[in-house]
Amino acid sequence: MTDSATPIGDIAFSFEDRLAQVLAEARKRSRTVSAQYGQLWDSLTHMATGGKLIRPRMLLDAHAALGGRDEHAAVDAACAMQLLHIALVIHDDVIDNDTIRRGEATISGEFASEAMSRGALRRDANAWGIATSILGGDLILTLSHSLLARLDIEDTKRRAILDIFDDTVVESAAGEHSDVWLSLHLEGANSPDVLAMVDQKTAVYSFQAPLLIAAVLAGADSGLIDDLATISRQIGVIYQLRDDVLGLFGDERETGKSNVSDLREGKETLLITFARSDPSWPEVHTLFGDRMLSNADGDRLRKVIEESGALVFVESMITQRCENLYRLIGEAALPPALSNQLIQLTSDASSRTA
Repeated sequence: MTDSATPIGDIAFSFEDRLAQVLAEARKRSRTVSAQYGQLWDSLTHMATGGKLIRPRMLLDAHAALGGRDEHAAVDAACAMQLLHIALVIHDDVIDNDTIRRGEATISGEFASEAMSRGALRRDANAWGIATSILGGDLILTLSHSLLARLDIEDTKRRAILDIFDDTVVESAAGEHSDVWLSLHLEGANSPDVLAMVDQKTAVYSFQAPLLIAAVLAGADSGLIDDLATISRQIGVIYQLRDDVLGLFGDERETGKSNVSDLREGKETLLITFARSDPSWPEVHTLFGDRMLSNADGDRLRKVIEESGALVFVESMITQRCENLYRLIGEAALPPALSNQLIQLTSDASSRTA
């Protein structure tokens, strides 16, 4: 492995062009079915080609840093990672009953709203929106898997990548399942429970899968792949801890998300787990998970969480985990370009504001 590679700017252009091609082919096939099905693919395309494209760019950067030469396969794998992300987001919106994401209607919200505008009852329109979302997520998930299964690479590499993908889907589903269970508050959650859920739900598909697939494509040895597996999951946990902080204390204009939605959902995070031990928690615990929570009561609940020391606790955990991770990256036998990438990823994950 070497540090020389094709400039990422050239590869990034190929990625966006290829992703558009993959989605255009799917949209073309949908036109022969129905207008509504074509509209679904239009919505899926809009979702897949927007955003920061963090996961595909991570994969392409890592592949280049490891001296990978199979750019066409890397681009298709990057497309698969973006599609996997979109599939999980769509299903997550259904699970959370979200009709708005970052200021735009989710697929459920879009299709339900249109159905109601055409005379459907709210109940029926919502069922239509949910059904459309579930099917849309399934379609994109299958398309992601199909891209990886068709990679024009040696069989051992393709099998290894498919194993990574399968493990990723299994763990991500387990994390989502655990997240929903913890939100029922039928059992007392502790910090290890929450961290395990975060590791499975976010770290595996957002960081571990893109980096491991890049390493396999580049022909990295097993030792380096093991190091990346450990490092990537730690970055993912930091990313989610920051996300939880932003979910309650972030600037809504930057995050594009209401800072009372997690409180209404009853989302179990380290912030909540810590705040439960505060003497003031019993005074507000009935507000947590209240779907009709007002902004004023949200402010009251958030104040108790902050004054309990939960925010300071989580911020200190993020800082400590970053310090440990920087040390771990430095000790790993990684090419300098990849080490720099991982350090930057860690910094971005811990300090982002949106």
